[in-house]
Amino acid sequence: MNCNYPHEEHMTSGHLACQACGGAMIMRHCLKALGEDTVCVIPASCWTIIAGNWPYNALKIPVLHTAFETAGAASSGVKAALDIKGRNKTNVLAFAGDGGTFDIGLQSLSGATERNEDIIYVCYDNEAYMNTGIQRSSATPEGAWTTTSPESMPKQGPKKNIIQILCAHKIPYCATANVAWPDDLIRKVKKAAETRGTSFIHVFSPCPPGWKIPSEQSIEVARLAVHTKVFPLYEVFNGEEYHINIEPKNLPVENYLKLQGRFAHLNVEEIKKIQNRVDYEWKVLLQRSMMESFQLVM
Repeated sequence: MNCNYPHEEHMTSGHLACQACGGAMIMRHCLKALGEDTVCVIPASCWTIIAGNWPYNALKIPVLHTAFETAGAASSGVKAALDIKGRNKTNVLAFAGDGGTFDIGLQSLSGATERNEDIIYVCYDNEAYMNTGIQRSSATPEGAWTTTSPESMPKQGPKKNIIQILCAHKIPYCATANVAWPDDLIRKVKKAAETRGTSFIHVFSPCPPGWKIPSEQSIEVARLAVHTKVFPLYEVFNGEEYHINIEPKNLPVENYLKLQGRFAHLNVEEIKKIQNRVDYEWKVLLQRSMMESFQLVM
């Protein structure tokens, strides 16, 4: 383990997450990076339950539970209140799932980022509405089974590219991260805390029950998502400058899909279609990473 890995824990045992829940691991690493001087805003999501029943809480920091669609607005309000109290160094962490980020919370997030609020927004992406019964979201990948996109009619169309949406707001810092690389995740959260203005981190979050995988394969599947180029790890500065952090092993996407029951119905042609989409998106990302940062000439 990296000697710089923080050892102090700000998340306790006794939480209510499923075994090998990516969201639980992500929260733990985020709080290691940010420390105790942090306020966490959690919209409706799995983490509404994971934190525990009132008056108990698995987190050793203040937590504001808020409505599904309001993480961006609530975080903005918390930050403004802290600034008024002179606590402008206190971190404000919005911690939301893909439903509360890609879909229901997008307008609130867009408003906060357009104002460049000084907050850290982390999306733990398990690619469906897992807390309410594994329903399809716009983060659900093409071809995936959910309870609202069954095998007879699986998810049609590609997953929404949330990083590109946030980059269009020209915020100072965007990044992708993955629980299989905790040092990289912690480094990015620390960088977000050091950045003035809005930072957005999109974290790959395996969900064993929703993805139909054994809990012991959670990290293996997360690692394969990077090495098959399904979920590349990179950073974007000011919406323009792209840095790829991990070089994938260029494994076939089938290696990733075949471990998950939610893709068990796919045939050869459907897998080939997904492979083509992954290869295209990787090619676009490579091109962006090789471009010089755009300089505005007045």
